[in-house]
Amino acid sequence: MSTWIRNLGAAAALLAASVATGPAQAQNYPVRAVTLVIPFAPGGSTSIVGRAIADKISDVLGEKVVVDNRPGAGGTVGTKAVARSVPDGYTLLLGYTGTLAIGPSLYKNPGYDPRKDFAPIGLIGNAPNSLVVHPSLPVNNVAELIAYAKANPDKVSFGSAGAGTASHITGEFFARAAGIKLEHIPYRGTGPALTDLLGGHIPMAFAPIPASHPNISAGKLRALAVTSVTRSGLLPDVPTMIEAGLPGFDASLYYGLVAPAGTPRPIIDRLNKALRDALASDEVKKQLGNDGTEITPGTPEDYADFIDKDEKKWSQLVKASGVEQE
Repeated sequence: MSTWIRNLGAAAALLAASVATGPAQAQNYPVRAVTLVIPFAPGGSTSIVGRAIADKISDVLGEKVVVDNRPGAGGTVGTKAVARSVPDGYTLLLGYTGTLAIGPSLYKNPGYDPRKDFAPIGLIGNAPNSLVVHPSLPVNNVAELIAYAKANPDKVSFGSAGAGTASHITGEFFARAAGIKLEHIPYRGTGPALTDLLGGHIPMAFAPIPASHPNISAGKLRALAVTSVTRSGLLPDVPTMIEAGLPGFDASLYYGLVAPAGTPRPIIDRLNKALRDALASDEVKKQLGNDGTEITPGTPEDYADFIDKDEKKWSQLVKASGVEQE
């Protein structure tokens, strides 16, 4: 037998072995701990959502899901790291509007493509922002705010968690949709922005509902609208922007799970089922509900379509705001 034939036979045997072991590995998945990267610092809404999901998926899979917070550059550092990870199902990412929809347009080179570099697992849910104003501002609804801004051009400002953040882009989205001009006042986080709003130093802000809700309930802030297409369970009496007269206005922040591109489909399906089981549990429903997150489970294909549409929408808003970063 020639050397060439022997080598060909050995190669064929190796290929057959790899084909046979691939499905077996997927079928036995997981056999060790899984890492869930949250691309932001601990303590924020992404960590609250990510840890709630990680704890319950650990129970469902029978292996620990370890949370790894990797903040930096608006979430792009941790996101890029996962995109470059081995696609074996043991490194996952908490997908987020800020990183998969805003980041690719906000940064000239984020280091990843939200469509090509990830395998979507499934949506978790969405968390709308709230449009809140100081009680001294003489408006009681969105229509009155728009009229006030038109009557006082270049004199109405809004606070955000920082330049390029979702709350900033949402404010620009609102101004564009309403046909008004607003001055943007960036802060280093939601907390400082709300502190200045409570002190009457700025008249309005866009803030996550869990952060604004206590002050709304105490009468220290007035909520005019929420930025989702449906009302929030935490603020059932507050209308959506659409109900307030701005058709098609949706500036919710969406969460989901993704894996590196190339992750075997059987593993993606296993994780999707685990995620949906977790979202159906009473404890996760309660945890996310208390955080103002509306649960919206779905298939990997649903999430892939959503990532595409969400990135297209936010990229237009980022460009219109003129806040692209280096």
